[in-house]
Amino acid sequence: MATDLSSFPRIQLGQWPSPLQPCPRLSGRLGPAVVVKRDDVSLLGVGGNKLRKLEFLLGAALRDGAERVVTFGAVQTNHGRLTAAACARLGLPCDLVLTRSVPREGEAYERSGNILLDHVYGATVHLVDTDEEAAARHEELLARHGNVASIPVGGSTGVGALGYVAAVAELIEQFGDTGVWPTRLVAPLASAGTAAGLVVGAAAFGWEIDVDLIAVSRPAEAARQVLLPIIDETAALLDIAPPPLDRVRITDRTLGPGYGLPTEDVWRTISLFGSTEAITLDPVYSAKAAAGMVSLIEDGSIGTSETVLFLHTGGLPGLFAYTPEATTHLAN
Repeated sequence: MATDLSSFPRIQLGQWPSPLQPCPRLSGRLGPAVVVKRDDVSLLGVGGNKLRKLEFLLGAALRDGAERVVTFGAVQTNHGRLTAAACARLGLPCDLVLTRSVPREGEAYERSGNILLDHVYGATVHLVDTDEEAAARHEELLARHGNVASIPVGGSTGVGALGYVAAVAELIEQFGDTGVWPTRLVAPLASAGTAAGLVVGAAAFGWEIDVDLIAVSRPAEAARQVLLPIIDETAALLDIAPPPLDRVRITDRTLGPGYGLPTEDVWRTISLFGSTEAITLDPVYSAKAAAGMVSLIEDGSIGTSETVLFLHTGGLPGLFAYTPEATTHLAN
């Protein structure tokens, strides 16, 4: 089945295709052959998966005459940082409404990492304590300014998910060139736009692959309930039936106490990827997903004869926001 995305407005923000990196030393430690899709690598805004979503979201916003962009997230949101960067590139004023939703404080978390880059990229940052305050600030911004494009947390809508439908087409071409196909795809599941795009894209392009989604922000069943409507919305945009999830497994085994709260397994996995392949993971998304992959390998859920594609969604600046804790766990 062919899917044409050319009818959707899109602005190129990333450098595609992003690299596929074979990881022989990591694979030697884990057993299966591991290949990493480096969506953390980009010339814009330090990179990350949100760029693919923003290409379609901001394309639609500009089509509709947007003169300003507002979006939302936690204090260390990767999506907010990349929205700020993309808006700087496009000359659009950007408001970030950031909620202190993660029970963390201190100089590193409140002033370093992503939030520092938000200011570097020229965004106006609005810090609030509750979702109710965030909604009220949003209404104020809509009333104060002209044509404002509002992008939800993580850019996770059907339109945003088209970025990862496009990524599936890219992956199929890349693996077709190598002739070595992965048997399994591992990716994080949070606001669900990336995961929905992967699932719908695989169905749309007829790519038969098992998918492990690692819940990093909420328990597995709650994560599934966030994912399903975005799958439906994305499929509707492409005029295809929502795909079944018979080849999709969702696990929260490395969620720990909650979103933005890393566990010992997360720190071990950051060290593992860094010391074997010099790949930097962040403690909120990519390391929790990678820790989930490691756990699935260790208990035999992923076999040693498999070839595993791990989607690196970025988040490098967030590591510095956790400097005190990282220093304790990672110092040799």
